[in-house]
Amino acid sequence: MRVIDPSFEIQEALDTAPMAERLEACGRICYKSEDKITPESAVPFVQKIAAHGHNSVLEMAVATFRVNCHPDHVLEFYACQPKYFITDRIDTGIMITGSIRAFREIYVKYSDNQVVNDLMVELHKRYPYLFEGVFDPDIAMETDTSVGIEKLSLEEVEDLPSELLARHRYVGVKFIVNRAVTHELVRHRPCSFLQESQRYCRYSQEQFGNEVTFVKPVFFEEDSNEYQLWQQAMEDTEKLYMKLLETSTAQAARTVLPNSCKTEIITYCNLEEWRHIFMLRTSPAAEPSMREIMIPLEQEMKKRFAVL
Repeated sequence: MRVIDPSFEIQEALDTAPMAERLEACGRICYKSEDKITPESAVPFVQKIAAHGHNSVLEMAVATFRVNCHPDHVLEFYACQPKYFITDRIDTGIMITGSIRAFREIYVKYSDNQVVNDLMVELHKRYPYLFEGVFDPDIAMETDTSVGIEKLSLEEVEDLPSELLARHRYVGVKFIVNRAVTHELVRHRPCSFLQESQRYCRYSQEQFGNEVTFVKPVFFEEDSNEYQLWQQAMEDTEKLYMKLLETSTAQAARTVLPNSCKTEIITYCNLEEWRHIFMLRTSPAAEPSMREIMIPLEQEMKKRFAVL
């Protein structure tokens, strides 16, 4: 049995990583298979994920476009009822931010929409491996020269006015926390999440140190009777879990694991939603384990993003 403190890591390094590498790094957290990452593994990993319909991984990267077009094109795009996009009217047309999943899914349904088509053409030029089986450039509509598609770099997004910056700048954070915290995190529906899977992870294996890891509870002092009771409960739970693994699958054995279990989760959303999360999760009324991690995260995020 191992006991650790909760922690977080703002995933800024992934913001500048190639798209496939970013998606692989996030996706492998679910299976704790980061040891399988090689210089050549990213694209095959992402292709396999997409082919099997594991769409949540494809939510871990976004692209932002400035679309210069006639107002009629803007209205036609809105008529597609674009799900999971951030859209803002601008003087010359529309600004659009969406995940790779969102772009794939809107094209499947509305490939005859000019703006959707032209966005997909631009994405396919850069990331063809992400759209295999979804987009075929040979049968796509011709690009309309009256629609100007401009993909914004990270630096250009960060130069946007504060209101647009808050809506179109996405930031990922990896948390190492207990499962009670993640139960509350996933209630923030505008976010995307990838979480370590107890269904696939067998904590009896060497890569986990042949032990279950728990997060130290914020509620009890280490020398208190309450902490000793908690520690005994975790030790007993670990023994039961390991015993079940002798004859059962990981997904069966996990049924005895408590909220105190350590888990890793990536939360990915725009700064506007992070602002909302901090408002709720740092207040005195918030759950203490959540406040324990969110208060220092808010302080760190405000240093990096003044719009917060």
